[in-house]
Formats: sequence, C-alpha cells, structure tokens
Amino acid sequence: MTIDMTRRHWLTASTCLVAMTLSSLEARADQLDAAYDTRAAERWTRERRFQATPYGRTAYIDRGTGPVALFLHGFPLSSFQWRGAIDRLEQHRRCLAPDSMGLGFTEVLPGKSVTPDDQVKMLIAFLDALGVDSVDLVANDSGGAVAQLFAIRHPKRVRSMLLTNCDVETNSPPPALTPVFELAEMGIWPDAWLDPWLKDPTKARAPDGLGGMCFSNPAHPTDAALKQYLGPILQSVERKDLANRYALGLKPNPLAGVEASLRQLDIPVRIIWGQSDPIFPPADGEYLARTLPRVEGFRKIPEAKLFFPEEYPHIVAEEARLLWKVA
Repeated sequence: MTIDMTRRHWLTASTCLVAMTLSSLEARADQLDAAYDTRAAERWTRERRFQATPYGRTAYIDRGTGPVALFLHGFPLSSFQWRGAIDRLEQHRRCLAPDSMGLGFTEVLPGKSVTPDDQVKMLIAFLDALGVDSVDLVANDSGGAVAQLFAIRHPKRVRSMLLTNCDVETNSPPPALTPVFELAEMGIWPDAWLDPWLKDPTKARAPDGLGGMCFSNPAHPTDAALKQYLGPILQSVERKDLANRYALGLKPNPLAGVEASLRQLDIPVRIIWGQSDPIFPPADGEYLARTLPRVEGFRKIPEAKLFFPEEYPHIVAEEARLLWKVA
C-alpha cells in the first residue's frame, strides 16, 4: 500500500513537472516570437521602399539576389506576413514583397480601383518599373486569388507558383466574409473590427478575433504584427475607405470562370494547405490539386489555419526550395 501510494505520488508529480515544463517552453516560444517580430518590424520599416506606378506608390521589401520571387499577402495583412519565409529564402531568390493596394503602406492614387484584377495590373506595372520579366509566385488568402489571375493573364511571366490557403473559384468570396461585406457597405468595417483589435491586442488574439479565426498559435498575431497590419489602415479616413473598397472588391467572385484557364497553365506548382482552416477548408486545396495540371507536391498541415505562413515559415521555405529545385 505504501509502495503503491509512493508510486502514485511519483507519477502525479512527474506528470505535473512535464506539464509545467511544456507550459514554460510554450511561454518561452511565445516570448521569442514577440521579440523576433519586434526586431523584424523595425527592420521592415527601415527597409521599406516605394515604387511609383500609374496606380500610386507601391510599398515593398526588396531583399536577396537572383531570380525574383514575388510574395502576395492576405487580407487584411501586409507584406510583413512573409518576414519569416523571406529570412529563409533570400539566399536563393531576390524576394519582392509588395503591399496590396488598399492594405499595408501602399499609397493609392484617388479614384483607382483596388479589385483583384486591378491588383494584377498594379503588380505588372510595379515589376515593369523594376525591370523584372518573370517571377516565382508565393501567395496566401486573397493574394492567392491575385496569383491565380496573374498566372492566367500573364503565364509567360510566371516560372512557378506556391499556393497556400486561399480563394478558389468554388469558394470565393468565402461565407466567412459576409459580415465584413455588410460592415464595409456601411463604411465602418475598419472602425468596427480593426480598431478594437489594434487598441487591445488581447481581443485580436481571442477565439473570436483575428488570431482565433486565422492562427493556430494563441500568441499570434503579435503586437508588432498587428501594428504593421492594422496601423496603416486606421491612420486616416481615406485609408479606411480604401480598406472598405478592398473588401467589397472581393465580391462578386473575382475567380468566376477561371477553371478552364487554370487547367491550361504549364507552370510547376506546389500547394501547402492548413487543414484546420474554417475559411478555406481542406476541400479547397484538393480542388486546386485536381485543377492545376503540374502540381509537384501537396503538403498538408493538420493544425494550421489561414495565416499559417507566418507561423510555419520554415515549411513555406522548405516547399519553395523544392519547387525552385535549390538546396
């Protein structure tokens, strides 16, 4: 009896110690993420450039050398989404990460449309201004819709495409955006959703906030990331209006009728899909894998949600290197 009780106490104590150790390690990892993002944000701000185009001034990061990889971010994020991936890939590619019109720090001329089709036109003008002929596309979320349109409109300018959770013709816009559209039509979406998240990051990381909806790590998005993403949108009435217009530009379906053209694309593709994403569920990744003719790999991340590229940048980098056939 005494031996049995001692054994139970030892097992209980060991279990508690393991739980405490894991909790401590998780807390430490979260602290490292926050510290990394603080440094990354400072560098992003320091290195941000602007390129004039007929659409305004495109804010972008330009890092690395060699063939160009073009990183297209999601909504309502900015190019900062790709910080971890670019850190790992700049030795293999010249990494260009622009902010979309209506998001991030890109400045849009008055009267310019910010629909996905217009984002493609801006990107072509941006690349032309930089003297870039062809790119490897890397995209997430609404940036994935833009990437698909870019590829079918300008196939000779695309060497390869790496797609993560994003719009597909059969799910664009996703039903989850319905409340965003309703608020954007009223002209209040940034004030109603984004402003409370920026003022109180814990709300952004709550289960019903940006974090809970789109990230698997409850410590994401970090305070530094929120400032990079939401700060520029909320800085003026004009920028809020642009963000409302960006949202409304996602409907009606910007990918309507693209399937036939996607089936004709003769470029290598790899797909990475977060399997826990309620917005673009696993079936959407399977659809792309069936539709695109040259899919060379389809990697599934069981626990990942929509904005996993900033949580699992090593996976994005691994798949990109496989796609680009570099060590």
